[in-house]
Amino acid sequence: MIENRKSSSGLKVVIGLCALAISTGLQVSAGNAQAAIPAKYPDKPYFVEFRARSAFNYGHTFLVHGRVGQKITKKNVVGLHPATESPVPWMIGHFIPVPSETGASDGDDEDQYIIARYRVYLSDAEYKPILAKMREWQGSTPLWHAAVYNCNAFVGSVARYMGLQSPNPGGHLQLPKDFIEGLKAINGGRDALSGSQATVAAASNNRQQVAGASPSRARQAAPDGLRQDASAAAVQARPSRD
Repeated sequence: MIENRKSSSGLKVVIGLCALAISTGLQVSAGNAQAAIPAKYPDKPYFVEFRARSAFNYGHTFLVHGRVGQKITKKNVVGLHPATESPVPWMIGHFIPVPSETGASDGDDEDQYIIARYRVYLSDAEYKPILAKMREWQGSTPLWHAAVYNCNAFVGSVARYMGLQSPNPGGHLQLPKDFIEGLKAINGGRDALSGSQATVAAASNNRQQVAGASPSRARQAAPDGLRQDASAAAVQARPSRD
């Protein structure tokens, strides 16, 4: 009888662990699941979603993109941050420009850390030139500087290339959550490009402005397509947002 009780107890433990694993798996799947194409946009199977996530410091702003319904992985992430996961470049970057990376950083593909998001649905004709421009800017690997050209500024550049408005001036100095919520608000929460915006997205545009950057530093830090018409406003001497 004692042996049977032990077997029964062990079986209950195994069943309990299996149930927990299944439950956890379902929660993760639900978190990673992507919404289907809205019925009102049958011709817009792609998207760009601007995001803010929490972090040990003040957070991070980035975007994800791809086909609606696909699982988001690191390959779908575009964002500017100091190179490597070491905190040293991040700290130095509050004083002088430092080398950057323009892909995923730790936590960008984990849904539980997202604190703000703004999704825009795109047609094939709208998505392809935006993707090409993002890849071009990623290839330029601009320098990162907390107060001159940071993650907010980089994402804002993409938004403006798409024909959207971005929080400006000084928007690049906002907390990531505030920046994304401000981006959504300033565009009226629209989840698709208007006719004029779609035209901008499909055209080659090298006149994008680096938000809040001085001309000399902006030319040094920004991609080639962003160096034209850099703002002449002086950079405020206060902490920025990664």
